[in-house]
Amino acid sequence: MDRISVTGIEVFGRHGVLPHEREIGQRFVVDVVLELDLSPAAASDDLADTVHYGDLAADVAGIASGQPVQLIEALAGRIADRCLQAPMVHAAEVTVHKPAAPLPVVASEVAVTLRRERADGSSVA
Repeated sequence: MDRISVTGIEVFGRHGVLPHEREIGQRFVVDVVLELDLSPAAASDDLADTVHYGDLAADVAGIASGQPVQLIEALAGRIADRCLQAPMVHAAEVTVHKPAAPLPVVASEVAVTLRRERADGSSVA
């Protein structure tokens, strides 16, 4: 399966379990990998035969900077649902990075990665 990756989408969001995370907010970084058949786009050289990754990146940023959730797992799920709206996408892998997660130890970041496939395994070409 072919892939489109958009990595390092940086946003400011108010996600978190702790009240100060929702009040103050913090930086989040999102990576998205779509699995789809890119042979139609490779043959036609037509944007209509692929996913417009500029629109996708803008939508992902809007979700990640939008309505707060407590868990980045929930945020990743929302983003994956958006990715699967594109009829040609078979599966999506989403990683949400939370570089400033409040932890009792020193760590570079916390990240959650989830992968979602179409329920019936199909895509619309």
